[in-house]
Amino acid sequence: MRLMTSPKTTGMPSRAKKKPKKPRKLLRLFLMLMLIAGLGIAGFAGYTYFKLNGLLDEVAADDKEGNVVVPKEDLAEVKPKTILLLGLDSRKETHTMLTDVIMVITMNPQTKSATVVSIPRDTRMEVTGFNRVSKANSYYAAFHNKNDYSDPVEANMKSFFGQYLDVPIDYVSVVNFNGFKDVINAVGGIDVNVDMDMRYVDTADGTDIDLKKGQQELNGDEALDYVRYRKSNKGTGASSDLERNQRQQEVIHQLLNKIKSVEGVVKVGGIFDAVGNNIETDIPSQQLTSFIKTYMGINNDNIEYVPLEGTWRSPYIRIDEEQLEAAKSKLKARLGQSE
Repeated sequence: MRLMTSPKTTGMPSRAKKKPKKPRKLLRLFLMLMLIAGLGIAGFAGYTYFKLNGLLDEVAADDKEGNVVVPKEDLAEVKPKTILLLGLDSRKETHTMLTDVIMVITMNPQTKSATVVSIPRDTRMEVTGFNRVSKANSYYAAFHNKNDYSDPVEANMKSFFGQYLDVPIDYVSVVNFNGFKDVINAVGGIDVNVDMDMRYVDTADGTDIDLKKGQQELNGDEALDYVRYRKSNKGTGASSDLERNQRQQEVIHQLLNKIKSVEGVVKVGGIFDAVGNNIETDIPSQQLTSFIKTYMGINNDNIEYVPLEGTWRSPYIRIDEEQLEAAKSKLKARLGQSE
């Protein structure tokens, strides 16, 4: 298992045509600079290719004999796909396996667009065929219990959330919180407008959230604090799961912008390293390459974010049925499915 993305490489620049009446020394200098630039680009392209192949070897889900062959008509560059993306809190201090970030993403290669539905962690979930009513973030850990569930964890997660949103889920990717922090650090941090003062301390697991309201650059630890913040024991206001979902989308938006920037492209090696160390997925390498080729340059304007909302009735969030049906319709529309 495993997952993630990489930037496009550029080809060798064409040599400038020799213009008459220009000093020969100036022309030679220009050609030398172009040669150096060309070698630099070629070297960077080779380095990127090397890092990408290392990422695929480490992350992609292939069998022991070699790569899984994906039929051409089923590649992400041809056919719309759905991925279940999970953010996993597996810190040693907490001894938990809670998926506090849950997103279902449909992608369409014809329009180079995506729809992202965020499910609050405390959502009350009940799905036919699974004898369990619990919070959305608890099922990943529950499916690891072989006494209750014989199928692989990934298969159960795809089936469960696919039934809930009424769309087929092709793949699942799990990102641990260290991976989130490492990717943010690899791009040099992200600019975020923190919406409120945030202060929370928990000596049991080492949590120490201390953020001030306002526009600022956050490093990996601070960005994780920003998306995780829920309550305070130091006098600042509390946040709901719905506000956390909005922050997650904001961070993803800013991270995508940073990765596509010149600064992000230059730091591609560190990004790949952060991804490979902290992400697991069941996407085969051939399919992962197709995803990268198709969606690497996706514009944020072509990503539709759909946060599910509802009402809090302890201990659950109960999702509004009209919103749930609207989210299902948007996912299906991105896949090119009719109601």
